[in-house]
Amino acid sequence: MNVEELKQEVMQLSTAEKQEFILTALPDLAEEALQDSGFMLRLLPVMLEIVKKSGIDMQQLMQFAAMQQGGSSSNS
Repeated sequence: MNVEELKQEVMQLSTAEKQEFILTALPDLAEEALQDSGFMLRLLPVMLEIVKKSGIDMQQLMQFAAMQQGGSSSNS
């Protein structure tokens, strides 16, 4: 199965199934993909566009990210 075929299959899922797929697959995909340091430079604009389209305030997102980083460092 090629990338386009895989995308077509995923796009046929219900919204709830797509959300579950994203939440379960993204961490595993990111772990492997981020081993390529140049990949993050390709991924970041995609993620920023998703945030922009969502209507989430970038300032709120940054505050949330800072809270998450603080929480994860205190758990380590």
